[in-house]
Amino acid sequence: MSNIRCLIVDDEPLATKVVEKYCKKVPFLEVFGVSYNPIQALQIIEKESIDLVFLDINMPELSGISLAKAVSNAPSIIFTTAYPEFAVEGFELDAIDYLVKPFSFERFLKAINRVVKKEAATETQTTPAPLLVKADRRIYAIPLEKIFYLQAFGDYVKIVTTDKTIVPKITLSQLEKELPQHIFCRTHRSYIVRIDTIEYLEGNHIKINNNTIPLAQNYKNLLLDRLS
Repeated sequence: MSNIRCLIVDDEPLATKVVEKYCKKVPFLEVFGVSYNPIQALQIIEKESIDLVFLDINMPELSGISLAKAVSNAPSIIFTTAYPEFAVEGFELDAIDYLVKPFSFERFLKAINRVVKKEAATETQTTPAPLLVKADRRIYAIPLEKIFYLQAFGDYVKIVTTDKTIVPKITLSQLEKELPQHIFCRTHRSYIVRIDTIEYLEGNHIKINNNTIPLAQNYKNLLLDRLS
């Protein structure tokens, strides 16, 4: 995946440091710069090739909402603010996400997943966006075509791929929201499979790469519909 050039716009230095620290943990996020002045930020966005702006709302001289409205050919925007009441107006501007301070790295990563999906959708390539997860103090960008299945594992999820098993601390239901439904299907309360890796169905089980996956009766019709 190509790098995503980011601009951080916030009049609070501590807030910009948090976002910058989070960006550095994601290999493909390239921080182009930090601006404490929204007027200066507007000029940077108009002149430079910026893919993503982390934008505060309550700033002197020009609010983040007004800045977003003023930009021509606007990049992707993630609002970062202490004021949740502006969320509706922010999403009306087609913002990718709306992060309410203070936000965790996990919540930040969820927003970046949305950016990745948007970037993939605008590219001519047909390869879907990878799944971003945090495990073992690393950020993994897992190509969807490498995933066999996902299994709930206590407070974690075991993601079994063609070359490794990754175990992030996240629920299966949370990850399910990040996966395209035409590629993945839940087969059991503890399992989600990549549909095109299924070798065969037998009774209440599925065979995938020599692994036997349970198929619960209440998910069987859903899977059969997806297969057809």
